[in-house]
Amino acid sequence: MKKCFYILLIIVAAASLGSCKKDILDTAPNYAVSSSTMWTTDNLTDLGVAGVYNALRGGGSGSFNMLYELYSMDRFGYTGQARDLSSDAGLTAATSTPGNSFFNSAWSQLYEGVKRANDAITSIPSKSPSDATKKARYIAECKFLRAYFYFRLNQLWQGVPVYTNQVEWNGFNKPALSSDSVWIAVIKDLTDAINETNLPVKYAAGNANYGHITKGAAYALRGIVYQYQNKYDLAIADFQQVQAAGYALYTGAGALSYKMLFKTANEQSPEMIFSMQNMDQAGYGGTTEFYCGNRSSWGSCWSTLSPSNELIDLYENADGSKFNWDNIIPGYSTMPVAQREVYFLRNNATTAELTAAQGRGAQTSLYLPTGNEARIAAAYANRDPRLAQTIITPYSTYLGAPIGGSGDLTYTWRWPFRNDNPPTQDLKSDVVNYGFYWYRKFVYEGSSEGTTRDQVPTDYPIIRYADIALRWAECINEQSGPVQQALDLINSVRSRAGMPVLQTTDASKPTFVSGQSDLRERIRNERRVEFPNEGVNFFDELRWGTWKQKKFTLADGSANGIKHAWGKIITQYVYQGDYVTRWPIPTSVIQITNGTVAKTPGWIY
Repeated sequence: MKKCFYILLIIVAAASLGSCKKDILDTAPNYAVSSSTMWTTDNLTDLGVAGVYNALRGGGSGSFNMLYELYSMDRFGYTGQARDLSSDAGLTAATSTPGNSFFNSAWSQLYEGVKRANDAITSIPSKSPSDATKKARYIAECKFLRAYFYFRLNQLWQGVPVYTNQVEWNGFNKPALSSDSVWIAVIKDLTDAINETNLPVKYAAGNANYGHITKGAAYALRGIVYQYQNKYDLAIADFQQVQAAGYALYTGAGALSYKMLFKTANEQSPEMIFSMQNMDQAGYGGTTEFYCGNRSSWGSCWSTLSPSNELIDLYENADGSKFNWDNIIPGYSTMPVAQREVYFLRNNATTAELTAAQGRGAQTSLYLPTGNEARIAAAYANRDPRLAQTIITPYSTYLGAPIGGSGDLTYTWRWPFRNDNPPTQDLKSDVVNYGFYWYRKFVYEGSSEGTTRDQVPTDYPIIRYADIALRWAECINEQSGPVQQALDLINSVRSRAGMPVLQTTDASKPTFVSGQSDLRERIRNERRVEFPNEGVNFFDELRWGTWKQKKFTLADGSANGIKHAWGKIITQYVYQGDYVTRWPIPTSVIQITNGTVAKTPGWIY
């Protein structure tokens, strides 16, 4: 039975722990069930631990929580974008300040998780009457969760205060530790979890405790932290333990395995190491449908987040060669971007549509009245299968479900948009005047995959085995170059997708790896096309030191921005300074601690 623990307990936990103040800097605690009584029965112990897990949601779920769910981080990265810059805290518009509520909310919600974990770790041994085995397991789980919250904090702030005991509202005033010191604290918690004999290595699908933390998850996260520290030998050792625990790539749907991995039916596959447990119930479902879906999607969604043009161009040709627009449309790459719009126009465009496109700069003399759609569609054919499984590309179809309609309808991405009613059935977004690519991944197909747009029932992966395999390959390459073990790991991910394997023996083939730096970039690109919409890329680019180069600059050295599919910039990104790669300690934290928590260098307070 799916998520038995959550279905029975987490709803009640919301009433007990979820009612506490979302901002740990508020002037008073506000518990419906006080910490002093929370752990005094076996049932309350269960509920208390459920409340710690519930903190993973960043204060809840639904239509108001997109900013803090993991997938939304992709809009900051190289592989994603938002439809405008109004919700990104100014990080891509050079208007970001430490007083922005985004930073304060993210900080407070992560520390809320820390506070709940500390309460559990401290209170369970002394107050809970539960049996010793359960208590030991719960403490290990909560140490993992505390480590995870600090992991996220350190990724973004690169040095934060660390609390490992219960702290009242007025006790959050320690100075920030260095990033290295935070990693030490994270590793200690994860090591404690690994060493707990009552913590299972892995739960089988269908187990009543599926969704709880395991040793496999602790090894995975500890290996990732070792990778952050460039301790590649230790990271490799932990990644080997993840594999030994029985985690593996999902391959049960053959050529469609990558697509089907992200469906509810496979949310407990051996690939899922640590995932957000979602269900189709208000407050406990995901919101990817709401913000990544389009108006033709079930529930009529907001089209807030979309993939970047750069991501689409990264998907290789089916033979493993790099995609090049000029091989499809000679001269495309050197054409002024506004002129390229002509290639995206629909067949049989009206005189008014052609005139409007010409007014925007399209070179309409190149228009093919009955062959225009097929010409551009060829750019997305014979590519890495993950492209078609992840992205709605021009003149591809999408199974949607209109509001008030009598059944599912198949829509087609066409430009310019006319209408979404039969028989035309153009794919409709919330911004029909923007020619964006749109997500398929984590977006409903038809009307049968969920009932509400802001409570997606499919579990959301936080760490899955493909992530570990590619990190493992990356660590081996940094240590030893393109040895066969590193190739085997990356090839396992490529083969599952249906892509040819990388090799070091035949230099005439596009899959030939010429050396360590070549494999390094191939691994990075593999991660970029494997994890769209999973909240991975932004953190990768920060870790690699490539965020400025990739996000803010185009290949020709000009400025990047939010773009139409043909490359015309709608809103330009502006780089604020190197200091923005480290998020600012919120102004409110500086003020309430009287400067004990120091200001982040570079930021103007």
